[in-house]
Amino acid sequence: MNELKDEIKKAFLDHSIDFWIEEQIWGHRIWDNQTPWLIFLELLGIADYTYNKETLLDERGKFYPLLFHPQRRMMLRNVLYNNQIMPYLLDKFPDDNRAWEKWQEWMNDNARGIVERDFSYIQKRFGSFEEFTKLIGMLRSATVESESNRRWSSRFLFPFGRDCLYEDVRVTAKGTPSREYINFGRTGELLYLMLCRASSAKELREHLATVVTSNNPWNALVSKLQHGENDHTDAKGKSFLPYKSHPTFDLLGEDWLHVFDLKLPGFDAYPHITLLGAFHVMLYQLTIAREVVSAERPIMVCEMVAPRKTLVRELSIKSFQKNGQLSELAITAFIDRIASSAEWQLAKNAPDAYPQCKTILNRYVGWPKDESSYGGAADPDSLLKNLRQRAMSKHRQHAGNVHRTYGRAVGLISKRGTNKLRYAPNDALLKALILANVKDRMEFKMFLRMLFDRYGIVIGEREAETVMEDTEYDKKSFQANAMRLEQRLSSLGMVKRLSDACAYVLNPYAEASQ
Repeated sequence: MNELKDEIKKAFLDHSIDFWIEEQIWGHRIWDNQTPWLIFLELLGIADYTYNKETLLDERGKFYPLLFHPQRRMMLRNVLYNNQIMPYLLDKFPDDNRAWEKWQEWMNDNARGIVERDFSYIQKRFGSFEEFTKLIGMLRSATVESESNRRWSSRFLFPFGRDCLYEDVRVTAKGTPSREYINFGRTGELLYLMLCRASSAKELREHLATVVTSNNPWNALVSKLQHGENDHTDAKGKSFLPYKSHPTFDLLGEDWLHVFDLKLPGFDAYPHITLLGAFHVMLYQLTIAREVVSAERPIMVCEMVAPRKTLVRELSIKSFQKNGQLSELAITAFIDRIASSAEWQLAKNAPDAYPQCKTILNRYVGWPKDESSYGGAADPDSLLKNLRQRAMSKHRQHAGNVHRTYGRAVGLISKRGTNKLRYAPNDALLKALILANVKDRMEFKMFLRMLFDRYGIVIGEREAETVMEDTEYDKKSFQANAMRLEQRLSSLGMVKRLSDACAYVLNPYAEASQ
C-alpha cells in the first residue's frame, strides 16, 4: 500500500519512535490536539518559508524530509501578549513621556525569549502612548483561539499576512524559547504535503502566495511591532506523507481551489478554507484506514436535526460509531500482515524464535531494544499480543481521536438533541461545502448526489437506498431529512425553489466572482 518505502525507513531512523505503525499508515503525524485554525496557521508558516525559497507547494521530486525554518517573532509577541502593564501605566501616568519611560523599563525587565531588550523603537513608530495602548487592544481582539491558549507564548494572531505568522514556543526558566508541540502538532505540515501532491497544486500555488504576501493595513500595523532581523529558528519539519498521490489529496485541492477562485472580499475565504482543511484530514484518515482494512467505502449518514428522534438519527449514530472504529481496525490489520508474512512465520518456527521475531519487530515497527520495557513471555505470540496492546494504547491517545475531534471541530459531528455523537452538520460546514462545490447553482437532488459521490455523505432517500440494507431503509424518513436540509439552506439564502418539483442550491458569491 505504501508508495514511499525508502522514505518511511529514513523517517523511522530520524525520529526513533517506538511502535512505528500509525506513522506508516497515515504519515508523521496526524494529531488530534489541533483546531482547524491552528492547522491552517501551521501550514501558512511553511508556505511563507517555501514561498521565499521559491518552492511553494513544490517538493521538486524529494518526498522526504519536509524542512523549513519557521519564524519566532519574539519582539512582536512580547509586545502583544507579554505586556499586561499597559492599562495600569495609562491610568497612572497621564504624561505621555512618563508613560513611555515606565513602559520601556517594565518591558526591559520582563520581556522573555529575546536577547536585545530595547523597545524604544515602539515610541518612535507610534508617538502617543494612549493610541498605542488602543491599537494593542484592537490587535489582541484578533487573536485566534483566544479562549483555548492562555500562555502568552502560545497565542496567535489572525493571519493578516506574513508578519503575523510564527511558530508555537515555550520559554524555559532560563528565558530561552524552544519549539512547543501543544498547538502545532505537525498536522499542518501533513496538510501542506497533501496540497503539494494534489493534482491542482500548481493552481493553488498562486492563491497561497497571495495569502502569505497579502499587503494590507492590518499586516502593516503588525509589522511595526516587530524589530530587527526576522528571527528564524533552526530547521524544523521532517514530517512525511507515505503516498506520492491519492484521490483524497486531489479532492482537498479541488475544494480549496474552488473557494479561492470565488475571490471573496478581504479574509472572508479563510474560515471556509480552515474548515475544509481539517475536514479533509479527517476524510484522509478514514479513507486510508478503509484501504488498509479492505472495507467498504466509509459512509456518513447525516441527520438534519429533527425535533424528535428519527430513524435517520439512529442510522447517523450507527455510521459514526462504525467509522470511529476504522482507524483501530487499520492498526490491527497492519500487525496481522506482519504476523502472516513469510519472514515472521519462518522466524517463529526457528530454534531461536524469540530473538529473531523481536529483531523483525524492531526493524519494522520500532520495537524497543530495552528488554526491561517488555514484561511478557519470551515467545513470538506473546510479543505480538504485547505489540497489539501497546500500539493500540498509543493510537488511542491522539491519532485515534482525530475522527471525533476534527469532526466536532468542523461542525460535522454533534450531540445536539441527544446524548450520543452522530453526524449532524452545522450551517458553517454546509456553507463551506456549497462554496467549494456549487459553481453557480445546482439542482437540489444533484447537490445531494454530489455530497454522496465526493464525501460519502448520505442525506436524501436516493443515496440512502444505494447503501442501506432493506431492513434499515425508510424512504419517508430520508425524504423528511432532505426537506429539513432544504429549509435550512433556504434560511441561509442558499436554496431557491422554483416549483413543487424543482429547487436549486445557490452559491451567493458566484456572480461576484465572475
